Amino acid sequence: MMDGIAENLHTMGPVAAAVWGVTILCVLLWPQRYLNSFLLMAALLVTLLFFCGFFGHEAASRILLAAFLLVMLALFLVPLLLILNGITMIRRESFCAAHVLSLLLGLFVGVGEFAVVIYVFGLAGTAGPGSANPWVLLVIFTVFYFSFLVLSFVMYSVFIQIMPHRMNFNYVIIHGCGLKDGDQPTRLLSDRVDKAIRIYRKCRVKPLIIPSGGQGGDERISEAQAMKEYLLSRGVPEKNILLEDRSATTMENLLNSRAIIDAREGRKRTALVSSNYHVFRCLRLARQIGFKCTGIGARVAFYYWPSALIREFIAVFLSRRFLTWSLIGYLLFISPLLYGMLRG
Repeated sequence: MMDGIAENLHTMGPVAAAVWGVTILCVLLWPQRYLNSFLLMAALLVTLLFFCGFFGHEAASRILLAAFLLVMLALFLVPLLLILNGITMIRRESFCAAHVLSLLLGLFVGVGEFAVVIYVFGLAGTAGPGSANPWVLLVIFTVFYFSFLVLSFVMYSVFIQIMPHRMNFNYVIIHGCGLKDGDQPTRLLSDRVDKAIRIYRKCRVKPLIIPSGGQGGDERISEAQAMKEYLLSRGVPEKNILLEDRSATTMENLLNSRAIIDAREGRKRTALVSSNYHVFRCLRLARQIGFKCTGIGARVAFYYWPSALIREFIAVFLSRRFLTWSLIGYLLFISPLLYGMLRG
């Protein structure tokens, strides 16, 4: 079968070009749509198949088999990396629910994968695949489906960060986060402000920067004020800074900042700057309120990224629209298995 597939791989060039064209167009026009993550996965798969077509049939078959084995290896490495990341988060940050997410998910996925391996090897040593318990298969299908949702979310979150942007913004919004010692930007927040400063300096006509974030109960000044002082210390003129110091959530950041922009005349091409793991959710929320903008992510420490991205995925996953479409996709994905179970 692999040889039969390999014979036709050289014809996939136009298909790969078309899929990439559609993917990039959708990312540029609707970067906040989760559908783009599936288009990206399809584009990567078709590209792999196309490049395999440049080799002989036997070599192409081996490349496809190697790619499959690498994916399987990656799946088994994921829980180990998540567990190690969780331990690092607790050691470097603190012990709290948000910081143990990757540890708990790693343990959960690891136990699940180990159980699947035991089950498959036990099946191979007995009556073969025909004796598979349909309910166990349902669990395996479910694990693979939701693993694919997470993987596509991660891949797309990375992809939208490397997409090039034209630096001709009129406004740059910086999303706030907590302060250190009540009045100093944390490393996470200063990285966001530094990213905004780099955008500001690259724009030919200097944009207005909107630091956005209110004052928490344990903070002496607002996050917006702390960001303003940081911007001033880095040479940004005060006339190019507009404070939004009343928001307490990401949605309020967007609503209040948009109100500031709407009250002013002129072009309103806007960039949203936040940590790279947070950009996709910012864009989804901006779409909900009809706020057209470009999301640009600031780097974060690598050890912090997995836990933060898991939190973002959960926040997106729990939205009503995402839950609805995920359930529809799940039913379509497992419908052949359910059909077989009902007939059996």
